[in-house]
Amino acid sequence: MLLVRVATRGSLLALTQTGWVIDQLRAANPGVDFELQIFKTVGDKVLDVALSQIGGKGLFTKELEDALLADKADIAVHSLKDMPTEFPEGLMLGCVPQREDPRDVVITADGTKFADLPRGTLVGTSSLRRLAQLRAARPDLEYGSIRGNVDTRLRKLQEGQVGALIMAAAGLHRAGFTDRITEYLEPDFCLPAPGQGALAIEIRENDPAIAEVVGRLHDSAAAVTVSAERALLARLQGGCQVPIGARAVIDRGLVHLEGLIASPDGGQVIRYAASGPEDGAAALGVQVAEWLLAHGGDEILARLN
Repeated sequence: MLLVRVATRGSLLALTQTGWVIDQLRAANPGVDFELQIFKTVGDKVLDVALSQIGGKGLFTKELEDALLADKADIAVHSLKDMPTEFPEGLMLGCVPQREDPRDVVITADGTKFADLPRGTLVGTSSLRRLAQLRAARPDLEYGSIRGNVDTRLRKLQEGQVGALIMAAAGLHRAGFTDRITEYLEPDFCLPAPGQGALAIEIRENDPAIAEVVGRLHDSAAAVTVSAERALLARLQGGCQVPIGARAVIDRGLVHLEGLIASPDGGQVIRYAASGPEDGAAALGVQVAEWLLAHGGDEILARLN
């Protein structure tokens, strides 16, 4: 019997996501066994500093990738939005499973929606992208970085350490906290991160047996949309230090992509949307990124780099 060793982070959300992936892989691959391997990443260890201040790429992926390269694991399960746009030599994207809801959400203890939050309310978010867009809409609120597992952040809200949380819908759905969501933020108000809501299964190159096992979970529509979004991200060379948003959808054979780059203070928010064929998703991502750069994005990047 083939044994597939699955690398994951140890957070509640990571374990829940990886458990879902293993369940799907088991159903699609009778006779294959799976073993969980838990690793701690830099992003898991450093919880008192905003991601944008830690610097570097692969804050939630490097240790899992090292395990693949050292043959301590056969596949690694990531939140795709955490993955750098370039893979280490010897590794590749094995598949993109069906995508969850990519939107951001608001969570408040008493059900107050974002537009109705009292002036001065402290809003917790760990994302510069969210911060920039929310500041542009509500500069009268206070914003603070909040890190930790899903359940840790929800506890901080209940304890009154923050008045509202902004988080990814996908993580709350997967972790069983859908009932805590107060409001979904539509992309025209808060554009999601590139790849948000999607999972990525990373494998070694030249490993056909593992590629066949994970390939049975591949969702072509999810792969096309994240291809467009990640191509935009790659062209903008953005990491956690740059507020970048992207959202692609497929409608009647066309990919519609909207991209955003903003200054961290929300004073400058540049958005652009375009459409193209599915087989040109990556080229569409570059096209949208080039427009953003030509209309002020290059100046934002120059100030941040």
